[in-house]
Amino acid sequence: MKEYEVIVVGGGHAGCEAALATARKGHKTLLVTGSIKNIATMPCNPSIGGSAKGIVVREIDVLGGEMGNNTDKTHIQIKMLNNKKGPAVQALRAQADKTTYPQEMWKTLQNTLNLETIEGMVEDLIVEENTIRGVILSDNTEIRSQIVILTTGTYMKADILVGSSRTRSGPHGEAPSNYLSDNLAKLGFRIIRLKTGTPQRIDKESIDFSKTKEEYGDNKYYTFSFDNEPMYKIEDQVPCYLIYTTPLTHEIIRKNLHKASIYGGLDDITGVGPRYCPSIEDKIVRFSDKERHQLFIEPESLYYNEMYLQGFSTSMPHEVQDEMVHSLPGLENAKILKYAYAIEYDAIYPTQLKNTLETKIIKNLYTAGQINGTSGYEEAACQGLMAGINAALNLEKKEPLVLRRDEAYIGVLIDDLVTKGVRDPYRLLTSRAEYRLLLRHDNADLRLKEYGYKVGLISNERYQKFLTKKQKIEKLETNLKSYRLTPSRQVNNFLSQINTNEITDITTLYDLLKRQEIRILDFKNLIDIDYPEDVIEEVEIMSKYEGYIKKELKEAEKMRSLENKQIPDDIDYKKVQNLASEAKQKLSEVRPTSIGQAIRISGVNPSDISILSIYLKREYHG
Repeated sequence: MKEYEVIVVGGGHAGCEAALATARKGHKTLLVTGSIKNIATMPCNPSIGGSAKGIVVREIDVLGGEMGNNTDKTHIQIKMLNNKKGPAVQALRAQADKTTYPQEMWKTLQNTLNLETIEGMVEDLIVEENTIRGVILSDNTEIRSQIVILTTGTYMKADILVGSSRTRSGPHGEAPSNYLSDNLAKLGFRIIRLKTGTPQRIDKESIDFSKTKEEYGDNKYYTFSFDNEPMYKIEDQVPCYLIYTTPLTHEIIRKNLHKASIYGGLDDITGVGPRYCPSIEDKIVRFSDKERHQLFIEPESLYYNEMYLQGFSTSMPHEVQDEMVHSLPGLENAKILKYAYAIEYDAIYPTQLKNTLETKIIKNLYTAGQINGTSGYEEAACQGLMAGINAALNLEKKEPLVLRRDEAYIGVLIDDLVTKGVRDPYRLLTSRAEYRLLLRHDNADLRLKEYGYKVGLISNERYQKFLTKKQKIEKLETNLKSYRLTPSRQVNNFLSQINTNEITDITTLYDLLKRQEIRILDFKNLIDIDYPEDVIEEVEIMSKYEGYIKKELKEAEKMRSLENKQIPDDIDYKKVQNLASEAKQKLSEVRPTSIGQAIRISGVNPSDISILSIYLKREYHG
């Protein structure tokens, strides 16, 4: 019988990152996937990044993950979202090529030492004394390991829903995992049912693009990875196309609403759909006052003609989908190559996880991705990376890596999952991060690259490059702070020339830079500004938003003091007198590791925290 240190179950975005992390850390790893041809595929949207998500991809990169690097090699369009707004909400979004993205990821997996891949369906786990010992495949093959990471995506008891039909199938039409979730339930896991969906794919040749608005990538070069040079030409980027639903579209949907799976077509649906990526029928019902909804026609690949109709996912029968699509501008004669569908699947309730993504129920069993109740490639990939890192650190008997909410969007995501649980598929949003000015696109390396290097996933060459950048930032900042302007006629004439107000007191260039109209390049005749663009950008942001950044750092420090107030593992919340019943139940379920985490649990009130703090002081610190 073959034995491994780590078995990763599932070859989606979470599985790829988890397997690469443990293998690159030198641990013998096996990736088990239902189909090698579906490794790192994109069953839904052909994009990587987006609001908040683009920052996550950068965080994955600086921690030693692969998603950003792979996207840089394979995208067909890229742009910076919200580039006219503040840096806290700016994020990259790329149209990935659905042909080359999985091909490149598969090459990476194949060329990674310590990593093997096999095709198989995991249907049960080998558990001895509440500790994972391996997996059992559908053909009863047993494979042993010290660690198992489950990244099953939407495949556990997956059902495709279209109209009044329910078909047991995974998103590509492959066989789903029919027994794994039942076996997890037998081990004590709470299993929940979730639902998501995908829109139609349209034949490009059948679209009248004259009725659409072209949306191009940016005229500036970007990369997700801090260590890559651009691998594309701006002029070669392919456009997306903007259209809107019509009154006829809405009429067709309302008339046929009872035929949609989720509105009467099927009466046995229990899965909860995504709140922030609803089906088109959901939009029509929930936003009935809206006259139209925005849709994008997006290219999936340079190698075939399928166009993705973003924003038009539905569970309507095929004949109704024909009517709906043909009611859209430019799609009157569209040929549907693949019809839309909803998919319902099993997941585990994520409060059953530690903040390392190891389960609380079975030792050395980790879970990552949609099995934890999230939606999105980026949310899956970052969980896979963190599960892989912590599994490796576990094997090495080292302290785990747990990112704080003020350090990374990844920290926000994992803390939300394990502390608050989910009602519907979780999607990262900038609004979920209370310290979002600290968690910017531009400073992901400054926040996290040290961690990537310390855990062994960032090479010495990449780390030295990062240290050089840090030194340049510090040098430029020092030069700006040490160069003082006196309010002389000559100085004020200079300020007038760069279209800013005169000064009346001695002012440093750094303080002058706080003015929104001023740029470092305006000082080119005063100091040396021969620095890389990213260094200049970083110093400008640090100066212009210094007050806000200091405020958030102060708030984060206050919360950190609460995170340092640890709650013992053996506490029995039933013994805490005067604690509200709901608080006892929620605290017992989540079992927070600190007062800071306890504060964030839904249903736990400030009065409960005060009572708990007094109890801890009396019973444990007396």
